[in-house]
Amino acid sequence: MSTLMSGARMLVECLSREGVDCMFGYPGGVTLPFYDVLYDHHIRHVLVRHEENAAFAAEGYARATGKVGVCCATSGPGATNLTTGLVDAMMDSIPIVAITGQVPTKLIGSDAFQEADTFGITRSCTKHNYLVKRLEDLAQIVHEAFYIAASGRPGPVLVDVTKDVLQGQGHYQPVTAIHLPGYKVFTEGHTGQIRRALQLIGEAERPLVYSGGGIVAAGAAAELRELVELTDAPVVTTLMGLGALGSSHPNFISMPGMHGSYAANMAMTNADLLIALGVRFDDRVTGRLAAFAPHAKVIHVDIDPAEIGKNRAPEVPIVGDVKRVLTKLNKLLAEARSANGEQPHAARRAWWHQIRQWKEEHPLRAATSPDEIKPQHLMAEIDRLCAGQAIVASDVGQHQMWAAQLIRFHEPRLFLNSGGLGSMGFGLPAAIGAQFACPGKLVFAIVGDGGFQMSIPELATIASYQLPIKIVVMNNGFLGMVRQWQELFYNNRLSAVTLDSFPDAEKLAGAYGFKGRTIEQPRELAAALETAVNEPGPYLLNVKVSPAECVYPMVPSGAAINEMVLGPPNPVAVPAK
Repeated sequence: MSTLMSGARMLVECLSREGVDCMFGYPGGVTLPFYDVLYDHHIRHVLVRHEENAAFAAEGYARATGKVGVCCATSGPGATNLTTGLVDAMMDSIPIVAITGQVPTKLIGSDAFQEADTFGITRSCTKHNYLVKRLEDLAQIVHEAFYIAASGRPGPVLVDVTKDVLQGQGHYQPVTAIHLPGYKVFTEGHTGQIRRALQLIGEAERPLVYSGGGIVAAGAAAELRELVELTDAPVVTTLMGLGALGSSHPNFISMPGMHGSYAANMAMTNADLLIALGVRFDDRVTGRLAAFAPHAKVIHVDIDPAEIGKNRAPEVPIVGDVKRVLTKLNKLLAEARSANGEQPHAARRAWWHQIRQWKEEHPLRAATSPDEIKPQHLMAEIDRLCAGQAIVASDVGQHQMWAAQLIRFHEPRLFLNSGGLGSMGFGLPAAIGAQFACPGKLVFAIVGDGGFQMSIPELATIASYQLPIKIVVMNNGFLGMVRQWQELFYNNRLSAVTLDSFPDAEKLAGAYGFKGRTIEQPRELAAALETAVNEPGPYLLNVKVSPAECVYPMVPSGAAINEMVLGPPNPVAVPAK
C-alpha cells in the first residue's frame, strides 16, 4: 500500500528503513525541506562545523562499525566540500552514502545560486553516484545507494537530489528488491583455484600471510586467525588491516612497507609464498615493485577483480569475498591436516627461526629521554592505556606511523586512519563519528599540530555533544613527515614546514567549555594521559615532543622494501639477503 508524502519525508523514510540512526551534516538552502522533516524524526543529525568533516565523521562511524555511514550537505560549496571525504572513502573502501541537495531541476545549467555539477564532480571519486530529478525514482535510488555502498568492495555512493524533488508530493512504496543487472559481485571464489592455493600452501617452505583492509571489511578476522593457526604461517598486516589479527597473536609480525618493521619487510622479501588477502599491493607496501617479494609465488584473494594482477600478477588469482574463500580454504586445510597428521617441517622451523632473528636484530622500540618527550614514548603510554581495546583515530603524518608501529590493536576496527589518500584533518572528525558509533568505548584522537589545526572547528562539535574524546596533539612544531623528507633527501633545506604558532591548549579547550593542558616534560606524560582518560568529558592534551625526530625504519622513494634506512645519523641501506 502506498502512502502520499513529500520527497523529503520519503528520503527520511528510506534512511530509516536502511537502519540509519545517526548522520552527519550541515544544512543549506536547498536541503531545508529535508531538515524540516528531520526536526521531528528519530534519526539523530550531528551538526558538524564543516562539510568535509561530515564525510570524515561518517567514515569514522563506518570504520568503527562496518555499517554504512551517512553524511549530508547542501548544493554548491556544501557538496564540493564533501569531495575530499568521498575520495578518502573511495581509496580506503569505506561504505558511506552522501546525500546532497541540488538546485531545482529547471535551474540546472543556468549558473543558479549555489549550483555546482555535483554529479560530474563526484563521478570519479565515488563507487557510484546519482542525480535524482524525478520523485518517483527517489526511493529506489536511495536503497540502491546503500546496497552498492555496502556490497562487494565497499565504497562511497552519492545521491544528489534536486529541491523540487524534495518539495514534491508523491506516493511512497517500500522497495522490496534491488535488481542491478550491470552490477556483478563475485563472492564465492573458484573452487579449483582454492584447491590450487591449498597445494601451494602445502609446498611452501617460507610462507607469509599478507593481510589487508579487505579482511576488516569482510568481517573475516576469525577466518584469518583460523588460517594462520592451521598453517602456522607468520602474518604481516597493512596499515588498513591492523587489528585483523590481534597484535598479541604469536604469529603476528607487524606492519610492512615504507615505515614497516625490519622483520616484516625482510620476511616479505624472502618469502617463497605470499598469501595476499584483501590487499591491493599498494606502493607504500611494495616499494620498488620490480624488487618486491622476488622469490615468492602469490595467492591473491580479493573481491574486486580489478585489483587482481593490477600491480603483481598472482600464480593463483581468486576473486571472491575473503571471508567465504577462507572458510572453504580452511575446511580443505583442516581435512588435509587430519588426513596427513602433524608432520614436522624443517624448512618451516628454519623460516620461523629467521623471522625471530630479524625481530631481535631490529625491534620496534619506544625510545625515551629524560630531557624531552620522545614521540615513541608518547605512543607507548597511549598503548598502555588503550590495552589493545580502545579506538584510536589518527590523523596523517609521523604520529600516524608511530601509532601504527607501537600501539597494539587486539581487534579489527580499532585503528581508524586515512590510509590511501593520506588526508590531513581526518583524525578529529573520524573520532567524532567513532564516538557516536561506540558511545561506551574509549576513543583517542591522535593528531599532529598540523592536521589538528585543519579540523580545529570540530572542537565545537565535540563540546556541543559532550563527546568524551581524548584529543592528544603530538606537537613537534613542524609538518613532521615533510620535514623528515626535506632533512633526509633535500639537504635539510626546511621550506614551508615550520609551525611556529599554536594555541594555548588550556585556553583553547576552556573557550569551548572543557579541559585542556600542555606538557613538555617526560615525567609529566603518564599522569597527564591518565588524567585525560579519567576525565568524564572531552580533554585536549597538547604534548610537546622532540622536534627533530624521524620515523624509522624508512624505505626511501624508489627503493626496495629491504633497502631500509634504519636510523640516524647516517642512512644505512640494508642489502638483500
